[in-house]
Amino acid sequence: MALVGDGTVKIFGLAGWSGSGKTTLMEKLVAELSRRGVRVSTVKHTHHDVDVDRPGKDSFRHREAGAVEVLITSSRRWALMHELRGEEEPPVDELTRHMTAVDLVLIEGFKTHAHAKLEIHRPSLGKPMLWPTDPTVIAVASDEPLPGVTLPVLPLADADAVTDFIMARTGLG
Repeated sequence: MALVGDGTVKIFGLAGWSGSGKTTLMEKLVAELSRRGVRVSTVKHTHHDVDVDRPGKDSFRHREAGAVEVLITSSRRWALMHELRGEEEPPVDELTRHMTAVDLVLIEGFKTHAHAKLEIHRPSLGKPMLWPTDPTVIAVASDEPLPGVTLPVLPLADADAVTDFIMARTGLG
């Protein structure tokens, strides 16, 4: 659980190496959870610079001028951009406090945060598995059988099965 908005919300994560299929699975999970009536939001961690506006636009100019936060709004959506200006990246719990309360927050990335996670693993990438050294990984989704894995192994291509697992694990089922 993490604090979101004015209350608590269930959080669940997807973790894995780049190219493993986290984003593709995340997209399918959000669609399926939404179809099932679950109000879901997402948090995506990246190791790259993030820019949600474009050079020359007013919001970009505000940030470049030194604004700590810029909220941009229209009749269709709003977005809040916060510049860290040399501060450390905030932890997940602090970030989710800024979010609207929903039924579930799915987190992509944040491998080291202590929330329950599904490891996305493709043996063809040749990367080590996370679960043996990360006790927050509670299951693995893969495109191949994984002999020796002692956690539940889910089929990566079966978003319904993964959705069922997440809903049962978070008490939303």
